Amino acid sequence: MQQAGNPAPECILLAGVGGGLGRALVGEVARRYPRAQLLTISRANSAAPVDAQNHLTLSLSDPAATPAVKDWLGARTLPHWVIVCNGVLHWQNHRPEKNVQQCTDEALLQSLSINVLSHVHLAQAVAPLLQRRSPFTWASLSAKVGSIEDNQLGGWYSYRMSKAALNMLVRNLSIEWGRKLDCCRVVAVHPGTTDTALSKPFQQNIPASKLYTPAQSADRIVSVLEQLSDADSGKLLFWDGTQIPW
Repeated sequence: MQQAGNPAPECILLAGVGGGLGRALVGEVARRYPRAQLLTISRANSAAPVDAQNHLTLSLSDPAATPAVKDWLGARTLPHWVIVCNGVLHWQNHRPEKNVQQCTDEALLQSLSINVLSHVHLAQAVAPLLQRRSPFTWASLSAKVGSIEDNQLGGWYSYRMSKAALNMLVRNLSIEWGRKLDCCRVVAVHPGTTDTALSKPFQQNIPASKLYTPAQSADRIVSVLEQLSDADSGKLLFWDGTQIPW
């Protein structure tokens, strides 16, 4: 019998809280679940209102992060929810590619490192700690542009490829962990275009009604996680909970 709706989490792990959406999610989960323990990870000192005793500063793109995070989590309450916000679209001297000639090894490797490996390393740290009877939800913030079937515009090579790879990671985790845990929901979530540093250079062509504040996106993401059912595991979901094709 399929279960609908997620139990209220007693412990939540948020990774990537240094970004605009990550900071907003810290505030949103604290508002909705004031009694839950909140664990946070960021690459640099976070501007989010975090508990220093339950915050870890490191780069999840570094493979050395896996044992460090595992040890850190091992001394704390097992998270019931893990939300991974790590992602990058542009950086100094790099903008999304318009054609294949613009796609460089350096840009693709950088995109894969932050958009995929950071999620892989965290999953590797969490996996040994999971308990069969403890309900568990994993959400990787992904992007609709990572959908192969939905891609009708082309371009943005390194970002699209890295997000497609992230989506495959989520699908694989949902199968592996779904076999081991009694209640496990693993999803990728597309938050929509949010007014953060990631989207800033590309907002000029976005209608005001389609550009969301970090608070709006955080509210929607948490609502999606609250309403997950067993049938949602392994899917790429829009911010309203509808499914996006892989």
